[in-house]
Amino acid sequence: MMKWLVVLSALVAFSECIRIPLIRGKTARESLQEKGLWEEYREKYPYSPMVKFEQSGTQSMTNDADLSYYGVISIGNPPQSFSVIFDTGSSNLWVPSVYCNSQACQNHRKYNPQQSSTFKWGQGPLSIQYGTGSMTGQLAYDTVNVGGISVPNQEFGMSRTEAPFLAHMQADGILGLAFQSIASANVLPVFDNMIQQNLVSQSLFSVYLSSNSQQGSEVLFGEIDASHYTGAITWIPLTSATYWQIKMDSVTINGQTVACAGGCQAIIDTGTSLIVGPTNDINNMNSWVGASANQYGQTTVNCQNIQNMPEVTFTLNGHAFTVPASAYVSQYYGSCHTGFGQGGSSQLWILGDVFIREYYAIFNTQDQHIGLAKSV
Repeated sequence: MMKWLVVLSALVAFSECIRIPLIRGKTARESLQEKGLWEEYREKYPYSPMVKFEQSGTQSMTNDADLSYYGVISIGNPPQSFSVIFDTGSSNLWVPSVYCNSQACQNHRKYNPQQSSTFKWGQGPLSIQYGTGSMTGQLAYDTVNVGGISVPNQEFGMSRTEAPFLAHMQADGILGLAFQSIASANVLPVFDNMIQQNLVSQSLFSVYLSSNSQQGSEVLFGEIDASHYTGAITWIPLTSATYWQIKMDSVTINGQTVACAGGCQAIIDTGTSLIVGPTNDINNMNSWVGASANQYGQTTVNCQNIQNMPEVTFTLNGHAFTVPASAYVSQYYGSCHTGFGQGGSSQLWILGDVFIREYYAIFNTQDQHIGLAKSV
């Protein structure tokens, strides 16, 4: 997953919409590689991307060790600013707090309830499981400001403990954009609260992710920005209003079905950098594109061969969406890697940022559809 982040701007020209520009920060992987700690962390905290979709009494999320886009929000009065990942694969908002002594809290901004005149204690604790660890904390209420729109009485989590891996992340916390049905402690998500308080003109939000570290990535609440896509929007109904889950018919390369034979389920997840699928299917895809994998599942290809590598087509509810090699191969530290990650035995797929960078994504909560259009 190489996921998202940004310096926040104020409310823009649209009436009753929230536009949050996103910028790409240094990923946790890049930070660890610079320090020579990447392989150690991969072995100590193995990548478990499917853990966020395992249903239990506690809402779980994943951290794929490669988050990379963030946005700035504020909490409280006067406002305290935090960078957060806008994650369609989870439903809770949480940030570090002054009650946290974990290493990850020492190098991130921490929320101090004593400095906010609108703070109120919530009911009970919060615990969220990640693919590389977990966070625990306490629920609270305060005013949350996103892109210049104030959301009063928003329930959120104040972390008390955080997994060591989070110390290497650029973002301070996470703002979940999935449905309340999977929120820990049944917390009303931020966007749902915006809708209930009539703070947005439409019950949808849209996401544009730029490529190659370019600026311009954004989350737009309440509106669709036609300048970010070309052609028609394809609307796909949700199969489950929990995560943003849809039906995938197949994955093909050169006209041959290489994965998801007979159909499967897929999640459109801004909080995951990679395209993740069952291990056997991912291995088959990597074999078809000429990639080899190491013991951590990281795949390598010849950087000189990218232009000759095939496109990969994902057919979603009868509509084909093609991802070229220039989009699914990334280069860092002198080597090239595919953006296909192993998800174990689970048949659920995650279409993360590798996919979303190619297709402008619109998340309609009222109609329970996802719209996809070719990004420009």
